Amino acid sequence: QVHLEESGGGSVQAGGSLRLSCVISGYSYSDYCMGWFRQAPGTEREGVAGINSAGDIAYADSVKGRFTISIDNAKNTLYLQMNSLKPEDTAMYYCATEGLRPASMVVAVNGRNAFGYWGQGAQVTVTS
Repeated sequence: QVHLEESGGGSVQAGGSLRLSCVISGYSYSDYCMGWFRQAPGTEREGVAGINSAGDIAYADSVKGRFTISIDNAKNTLYLQMNSLKPEDTAMYYCATEGLRPASMVVAVNGRNAFGYWGQGAQVTVTS
């Protein structure tokens, strides 16, 4: 059974940094796409950043240059380094995974529908 667990959320002032981690277990396929999504109250879940086993990486325009997605295959852990945080980055952040597909699928409209495995989320709050 595939299980994803996020950690590293918290509260930070604008301009600060946080690093989210997502430990994946039970996923035994060598081909994958993994991504970070976020959802603020009253809004739809949106894709933030994606990475796949072919080395493709994609970011939403709103986080380009500030967020970095990476994966440590030895630790089965996905990361999201978030720098220069803004109040509008406040949201619940989720990691997700599925079989191989373009990393751009994460940030595509309705890209979230392409992912079948999700974590429970980690809250990120950025105060001004």
